[in-house]
Amino acid sequence: MTESDVVFDSGARPSSVERVVNVRLPTVHGDFLATGYLDLASGEEQVALVYGEVAGEGALTRVHSECLTGDAFGSTHCECGDQLSAALRAIVAEGRGVLVYLQGHEGRGIGLLAKLQAMKLQTEGLDTVEANLALGLPVDARDYRVAAEILHDLGVRSVRLLSNNPLKREALLRYGIKIAEQVPLLMPPCEENIRYLRTKRERLDHYLPHLDGAADWS
Repeated sequence: MTESDVVFDSGARPSSVERVVNVRLPTVHGDFLATGYLDLASGEEQVALVYGEVAGEGALTRVHSECLTGDAFGSTHCECGDQLSAALRAIVAEGRGVLVYLQGHEGRGIGLLAKLQAMKLQTEGLDTVEANLALGLPVDARDYRVAAEILHDLGVRSVRLLSNNPLKREALLRYGIKIAEQVPLLMPPCEENIRYLRTKRERLDHYLPHLDGAADWS
């Protein structure tokens, strides 16, 4: 795939992101167009991986919060790394779609060191919600403004959203991204993350119906 294979909507829209670069990015899943952005409001650098023609309606879309431990190190404490790979595979299989990778979202927005502190508290018996609160931090501090701005810049008017999180759907709707469909992204649980996933379902309303049949490692 080349840059000419990807079609963007150039319609003017006020934005707080600046597109800095487009470059072909070959991956084990397929060839994407990596589109780099500067968030003018925060100064953070962001990237979207685009596959095929995404402008218009119904692009399969994953808005993925950065997770160093899961995405880079393969931690089984969460399902983030598996979701990242599964989302890229799904987009390639679909033939068109976009993955927005959001920096500044580590640990649901509390940062890497605080996330590690929260993980330590979870080894001592707290769940992921209780751990954040015990540190005096929000349960979820993420904002999806920049993701919506990137999607607007790419000409994406509505998405088939790869997510189990209802708050992500609501946030994108608030920022003007229509949700044509919410597509579950369900990863097989393991002994190390089953309690974490159940907490996300029971306390954060994530759609995780597959946990009903999961083994009980407790």
